[in-house]
Amino acid sequence: MKLIHIVAGLLALAAGAVALYASKGSPLHRHSGAVFVAAMLLMTTSAGVMALFYSPNRVNVVAATLTFYLVVTGLLTVRRSVAEMRLVTAALMLIAVTISMRAFDLGFDALASPSGLVDHVPAPPLFLFAIAGLLGAGLDARLLWAGQISGGHRLARHLWRMTFAMWIATTSFFLGQATFFPEPMRKTALLAIPVLLVTFLLFWWLVRVLWKRERAVRYLKSAGGKL
Repeated sequence: MKLIHIVAGLLALAAGAVALYASKGSPLHRHSGAVFVAAMLLMTTSAGVMALFYSPNRVNVVAATLTFYLVVTGLLTVRRSVAEMRLVTAALMLIAVTISMRAFDLGFDALASPSGLVDHVPAPPLFLFAIAGLLGAGLDARLLWAGQISGGHRLARHLWRMTFAMWIATTSFFLGQATFFPEPMRKTALLAIPVLLVTFLLFWWLVRVLWKRERAVRYLKSAGGKL
């Protein structure tokens, strides 16, 4: 199981890196994205199983479930209409709320702990997971209420979920497994560079996609058109 998790994780990181840098909608982006999704689902599933049954770790259960949720909802956004995925989205929204509440609970446990840790993890990442889960669930509720999504909002929903899932995987590998890297690398900021790059790309693509949409909206309004 551990070998499956490692191989899937490395494949997800490689495919995700290609998908992030490839032109959105291009064949390279679609193919690498498909590999990324498959590898991420396998990686998160194996991580969850290990954290539940082989090497109990509450934080890993939270991270694996949240990442699984983000990837699945990000994929459904571009593969199915809102009507087709209504029930699935509602179920996933409840999972996101549940995992968010669990992350908050663990975060407060970490704050109350003498070591400031829960399963070797401090409170801030747990609160970040909690906020991400609530944000995702809130946007799911909004989507179900609206009944439709298109254009820039649809692409933004897909991008932030996939990229944040990539950020969790990248952080877990380069910072969470830092002891497996040579000591000279651990003493510098090299291991943080991939995490910072993914963070930058997350905001870069969101701003670019939403800014282009706003420009289109302004153009249509000035021309007297309708959205």
